[in-house]
Amino acid sequence: MYRFLLTRQWLITMLIALLLIPVTIKLGFWQLHRHEARVARNELIGQALTAAPVPFDTLSPTPGFAVPKDLTWRAVTATGQYDPAHEFVVRKRTDSSGTIGYFVVTPLKLSDGKGTVLVNRGWVASGDGATQYPPVPAAPTGEVTLTGRLRAEETYGASGIKDRTGLPDRQFNLINTAEQAKETGAPLLGGYLELAGTTPAPADQPELIPEPNHSDIGPHMAYAVQWWLFAAMIPVGVWILARREAKDRAEKAAEAEAGAEPVPV
Repeated sequence: MYRFLLTRQWLITMLIALLLIPVTIKLGFWQLHRHEARVARNELIGQALTAAPVPFDTLSPTPGFAVPKDLTWRAVTATGQYDPAHEFVVRKRTDSSGTIGYFVVTPLKLSDGKGTVLVNRGWVASGDGATQYPPVPAAPTGEVTLTGRLRAEETYGASGIKDRTGLPDRQFNLINTAEQAKETGAPLLGGYLELAGTTPAPADQPELIPEPNHSDIGPHMAYAVQWWLFAAMIPVGVWILARREAKDRAEKAAEAEAGAEPVPV
């Protein structure tokens, strides 16, 4: 009854099914690992954001310091005076609604004399044209104490941003201490501070960047379950097709046999 399974067509079908089963199982585990990585990342960010703030220069003690993943988003403080003469903007950055504008980055000279910190003060809208410096609220004068989040400086390789030359004055593609050290001539501590609050509070400031979303776990677990269900359905589907083929063949054989019976005289 099932000898048709030895035909070329069915052998190819079953071979494809046998190959698909381990592939779909592997894709399910790939999505599971992505889910686990997302959960671990969220936990790390949550711990960093809720930890008691520490001075920026205790986590990034030297120029060129590479901020590790376990310190990224760590709550930090910094006290000093802004250096508006070396302020710059970072192009093609979006606000919470997705509108393209600029990040405003101003160096902060630390009061303890341990160096200078780049501070991302927030987002501003574009000006009249891409070649003009956008309207930016002035940085507070005098000594200020900042709270924010420690961020690793940006690189072209990690960000995927293209290294474009010939940009307008005081406009850059990245927040990168190596690039800015060439401009300021001052040692810049590695990484930068993403501003969350200022004491004393300024009358006007760029739009602060919100905390990263660390509650969304994404759809990866659902995708993993879908791949595993698909893997389970493959043999079931082949079995259903084989049963249907066997039934059709049996019906055709019965019809042929009935048609071949002699007509009574």
